[in-house]
Amino acid sequence: MMTGMLKRSRALVAVALSAGVLALSVPAFAQEVAPEQLALARKYIDLTDRAAVYEITLVQTAMDTMRQIVQQNPELTEQTDAAITKTLEEYKGRKGELLDQFARVYAVRFTAEELQQIVAFYESPTGQKLSQVNAEVNTDIQRVLTVFTNTLQQEFYAKVRADLRAQGVQL
Repeated sequence: MMTGMLKRSRALVAVALSAGVLALSVPAFAQEVAPEQLALARKYIDLTDRAAVYEITLVQTAMDTMRQIVQQNPELTEQTDAAITKTLEEYKGRKGELLDQFARVYAVRFTAEELQQIVAFYESPTGQKLSQVNAEVNTDIQRVLTVFTNTLQQEFYAKVRADLRAQGVQL
């Protein structure tokens, strides 16, 4: 019975989170923004595009496609490689489309004045340094979070077990 309740609770949390993420993303595409505001947001994106998200996503998609096709048809390795290379060429020039969508997300959430301040900061030496080291900092933060999460899970579990034992529950 408890397992069923736990599964239902998890399912409800997942649905609520999904709906929340969807609700947050829809307004960015539905609202109109002034062209100058969009241009400032795009300038911010260009100033901070150090992670090469588009290129990484494209390469990962190409590798996944290659793996999927070749696993099922090993004899098609050369033809698949050629088709992937051709398709990658087609997508090379489309990075701007994705970055424009990113810019729209920022343009909806920040005023032109705020975007101007953000751009000014990222044009400064400190802003440029932040943009350059951000990927490394994020990697380091992810490592710290992983260690914290592992420790928390162990400690949390031990404390809950101890509390249950103190109540006379046998585990």
